[in-house]
Amino acid sequence: MPAKRDYYEILGVGKDSEGAQIKRAYRKAAMSFHPDRNPGDAEAEEKFKEAAEAFEVLSDPEKRQLYDQYGHDGPTRAGFSGFSGSEEIFSHFGDLFSDLFGNLGFGGRRSGGPQRGADIKVELQVTMQEVLHGVEHDVIVPRRESCTTCSGSGAEPGHAASTCQQCNGQGQVIHRQGFFTLQTTCPVCRGEGQMITHPCKGCSGTGSVQSESTLKVSVPAGVDDGQTLRIQGRGQPGAQGGPPGNLYVVLSVEPDARFARDDMDIHSKLSVSMFQAALGCTAKVETLDGERELEIEPGVQPGDTILLRGQGVPSVGRGSRGRRGDHHVHLEVVVPDDLSAEEVEALQGMAEARGQSFGTPKSGGFLSGFRKRRRKRG
Repeated sequence: MPAKRDYYEILGVGKDSEGAQIKRAYRKAAMSFHPDRNPGDAEAEEKFKEAAEAFEVLSDPEKRQLYDQYGHDGPTRAGFSGFSGSEEIFSHFGDLFSDLFGNLGFGGRRSGGPQRGADIKVELQVTMQEVLHGVEHDVIVPRRESCTTCSGSGAEPGHAASTCQQCNGQGQVIHRQGFFTLQTTCPVCRGEGQMITHPCKGCSGTGSVQSESTLKVSVPAGVDDGQTLRIQGRGQPGAQGGPPGNLYVVLSVEPDARFARDDMDIHSKLSVSMFQAALGCTAKVETLDGERELEIEPGVQPGDTILLRGQGVPSVGRGSRGRRGDHHVHLEVVVPDDLSAEEVEALQGMAEARGQSFGTPKSGGFLSGFRKRRRKRG
């Protein structure tokens, strides 16, 4: 399989191009390579699909960022997997083509023919532990199902839809004005080509009813907050035999007070006393894989960081399976404010031995000052 071309190269834009520039470039490419303008030209059709895929990624800030960072594998993090055919391209960019071609019968979906179903978006919350290992979740999907009373026809059982007399079942009507011929949606049947004179009581003539279904969704390890899983064909059913839409599962990662996440790396804090920092110690630290002991070297300073390699979040990119980020443990050195008189005396002795100055005791001594400051903070 030949390597995919660079998306910026396909649209002829720079990597610093803004959304409006990208949209203009895509319009130009769509007009040039559209199959209706190049009938039977397989090369033009392929370039049209390339342009559509490039626009889908570069016009979406999240997918564009992933593409810039990881290349063509990056947008898969947001659930994008390309296009399976022309119908999906036309339906996905219906709004864009409508202002390019209007209802003049040039490209896009025809109102009276098969139409792709609408997409469905649901939200799913996962925990940091589920992000670490991946998980399967049941999600409730609200969607319209074919009416069982009329088998999706929209007509009351025993009755059939009749052909629209205005458009003779074409769903389109033609207007001629001098040398110009315009084709628009039939205003009587609204492009369906048929009229239902006896609507089904079960669905009010729509052919579908609202229902809920439960779907098991596999969430891969390493996903981040706000990313989207795309499940093809699990959206609303299509009309007139058209394909169903897609289901988009928007992920929300539940915050974990112990950790702060930065892409694949995580950060946490570990507090040690000034005595432990000076002498070194063994301290327990929370990681994504559970509690573990950490050796603190003597003489560590406030703000020092201990790096636990491979203890972060796994990557979902296909080019780095099994790789995990790092865990950064930031040390906080805590100075005690409840020293006893003996401890104050010992510290004074160490300061004197090192030739360092210290505060002059006031009434009540250092211990009294420590306690006063502590009461104020309390």
